[in-house]
Amino acid sequence: QVQLVESGGGLVQPGGSLRLSCAASGSIFSIRVMGWYRQAPGKERDLVATITKIGNTNYADSVKGRFTISRDNVKNTVYLQMNSLKPEDTAVYYCNADLTTGRGYVDYWGQGTQVTVSS
Repeated sequence: QVQLVESGGGLVQPGGSLRLSCAASGSIFSIRVMGWYRQAPGKERDLVATITKIGNTNYADSVKGRFTISRDNVKNTVYLQMNSLKPEDTAVYYCNADLTTGRGYVDYWGQGTQVTVSS
């Protein structure tokens, strides 16, 4: 019933920008935390950024100053603005939401979207 749908991935040159979106839909009562994670081939899935319902943010050191996470609580959507992209940012990016439909909080994941930074 609950679904997270991502969009905005693609190919970009080093130094370029990209904006990812993730919309949560279904019988959602509240979303506590939303975030972005990424996974490169042969690597662990790592946290990129998280944002609480009231807007408190947390970033991986590798993206601080370059990426900005935000959310729209009316649309149940989280965004990731990625600037000054580097080849090492190349990965599949996954949206995550810690949400409740009324019976406790559960993690949900988006389908993943490929971000490739290459010249």
